[in-house]
Amino acid sequence: MPTFPLTLVVMTYNEAKSIARCLDSVPFAGEKLVIDSGSTDGTVAVAQAHGARVVHQDWLGFGPQRNFATTQCSNEWILALDADEYLSPELAAELEQRLPELMARGISAAFLRRSTIFMGARMRWYLPSMGEKMARLYHRDRARWTDARVHESLRFDGASVTLKAAFNHENNPSLPEKQIKVLRYAELKCRDWLQKNKPVRMWQTPFVYLLAFIKDYFLRLAFLDGWRGFVIAQTAASYAAYKRMRYYEMRRNPASLQTAADALIRHGIDR
Repeated sequence: MPTFPLTLVVMTYNEAKSIARCLDSVPFAGEKLVIDSGSTDGTVAVAQAHGARVVHQDWLGFGPQRNFATTQCSNEWILALDADEYLSPELAAELEQRLPELMARGISAAFLRRSTIFMGARMRWYLPSMGEKMARLYHRDRARWTDARVHESLRFDGASVTLKAAFNHENNPSLPEKQIKVLRYAELKCRDWLQKNKPVRMWQTPFVYLLAFIKDYFLRLAFLDGWRGFVIAQTAASYAAYKRMRYYEMRRNPASLQTAADALIRHGIDR
């Protein structure tokens, strides 16, 4: 299969169970680069066995870690995937066909559509899980990730395109793994709020929970996916409320920052 001057970038931490599938789904990448932040489960060996060059970088936060990864790429064009994501055969074929044209056109980025697998099956109706548009293919001189610790996004000026086929996202193989990720993401988001000195508005919390549930369950059609849709909506609403409660605690009891950080590291949730 022909390869293109494209670098596939994957950030990892203990992703031995999924990294091979991710790397193998992009056979046309001229370079496969894994930025690892200290895995202890064999991720590095698996990644190397599947053709990746591995660079160690202590964890900087999602946005800074992605920007560091950009500096390590040998090619100007970059495809960013998470370890629990992988290209569908349809998207791989579309990229193989369109990459020469896209690279020659001088665009800044391309949006890919992400399809989510949750609780062992693909979500069929929940809008963010079926064809969610995400900027993941970009030229490193024309785009940059925001510096957010979590929920980073790719910022760019200039033209972009959207590809038709979707890539797959294995969204946490089990509910406990989902809750662990929610806990970690909330902590990172609250640290961003603290750094920006965001006002505390605890009175909003009950309303935020209710509105977040209504938005996901009804407006985003989660209810059509049955009980899995209920779980998705409840998890999203709980995350929205928990962030505000945790931020309130950070401001009220600053010592909790360190005790929480120690506990998250001790249990392997943060690093």
